[in-house]
Amino acid sequence: MKLQIFTVLLALAASSNAHDNHRLAEKRQTISSSATETAATSTTTSVTTATSAATSIAGSITTTATDSTTTSSTPTSATWGTSYPPMSEISLGMPSGVTEAVTTTYAAGASPTYYSGAEPLPTPFVFISADWPAQDKLPDTTSSEVQEWMKELDGWDIPDLSPTVDGTCASDPENAANAAARGWWTCGGTTRATDVTNCPNSGTWGLSFDDGPAPYTTKLLAYLEKLLIKATFFVVGSRCIERPNVLRDEYMSGHEISVHTWSHPHLTTLTNEQIVAELGWTRLAIKTILGMTPVTMRPPYGDIDDRVRAISLAMGLVPIIWTRSPSGVSFDTFDWEIPGGEVTSEQSFTQFNNLLTNASQMDTGFVVLQHDLFEQTVDMAVGYTLPAALNYNPPFTLEPIGQCNSIPYTNMYVESNLNSSFPVINGTSDGGIDTNGDGTGDAKSKVSNNSTSSGSAAKFNAASPQLASSLGAFSLVALTIFIGALW
Repeated sequence: MKLQIFTVLLALAASSNAHDNHRLAEKRQTISSSATETAATSTTTSVTTATSAATSIAGSITTTATDSTTTSSTPTSATWGTSYPPMSEISLGMPSGVTEAVTTTYAAGASPTYYSGAEPLPTPFVFISADWPAQDKLPDTTSSEVQEWMKELDGWDIPDLSPTVDGTCASDPENAANAAARGWWTCGGTTRATDVTNCPNSGTWGLSFDDGPAPYTTKLLAYLEKLLIKATFFVVGSRCIERPNVLRDEYMSGHEISVHTWSHPHLTTLTNEQIVAELGWTRLAIKTILGMTPVTMRPPYGDIDDRVRAISLAMGLVPIIWTRSPSGVSFDTFDWEIPGGEVTSEQSFTQFNNLLTNASQMDTGFVVLQHDLFEQTVDMAVGYTLPAALNYNPPFTLEPIGQCNSIPYTNMYVESNLNSSFPVINGTSDGGIDTNGDGTGDAKSKVSNNSTSSGSAAKFNAASPQLASSLGAFSLVALTIFIGALW
């Protein structure tokens, strides 16, 4: 399998205002505040035909609300008779439904059944506040853990790029004008050969959800389980330690787990130390809960440049971004605009159907962005958008991003990786990755990590000369071997 190169130097499909609104939506509405917000007034667009098509599948797929952790005076099942409300009811300020319990709780020592080589689950996670940074805030960069993780950057020529103003184009015209040179995806969609941005096969939908685990993630998991669909979950470290059993359920059910930072910032706005802290603490949270260390990451808001790339890759995390078509269409569903009060659910669904049309015209597969952070985004997914994708003619094949790129499950995590050239990042002297920041390698692959490949370096150099020249010769060899090791 060869890494797909998707270099796009076109106008930004979604305006910088959309990025600003996304950020403001998350600030305005936390994962539990939808019931207390004031409903937004907006114009309703008729999508009756499309809605009926989606409901033809979704209507027969319901889940039972069983969790006693969070309840509402107006439970979903009593009000709507199904596991999701009518589309017109999905809005900012909608009454909260009942959250659902995880389908299974897993004891220490349990192992996944869908692939071999995984470490047994560790002892169930117990939160101790002194062990972790404050949730949803930038971690302290002076901690001993961050200082140890900074050593992973040794030997890598991290590009000397100044942080952006706020991660958006409108606020930073100077960097926006230089976006292609610095590899800034946010402004212009520039990617590098080290980015995973699509699925190779036409009609393949790289299914992903960002920002959880959250209160209604379990509803999404129940829906996916009924249809035997797997996805990639890009998880936030602060929320992993809040809902460890949901993270375990995602992983043990066969979904891929990937890093999505500790507090969901625009990474290009941060210092090198802050980026390392955001990635390192999330990597540790996942390792502590699952016993496995992911080898991929997604930057919040897709906000990545060559400096963020180099730091991520030095820490053993390959960037995954959602697709932009050759014409510049972003495969962000913009589902987050509903809880942000920016569009109605009907308007959002119209946007989604436009995305389906563009997807059907692609000669490759694609990676789609959705979110499980909000109740509204989960209800839209299980009730309308995913059924619409499955009911499309011809239907799309929904797969996790690693699977759609033919990456074995084993190679999605350090501890189960079977490729002899992985990992090649700057590990500890005992041959592992120091995920817990104590100076020893606690995450080790199953095989030797001493292989090299000059052919890979030459291939990468030709594919992405900008990033190659900024990383330097040693980094280039290490980086290309690392990427090749995934396949």
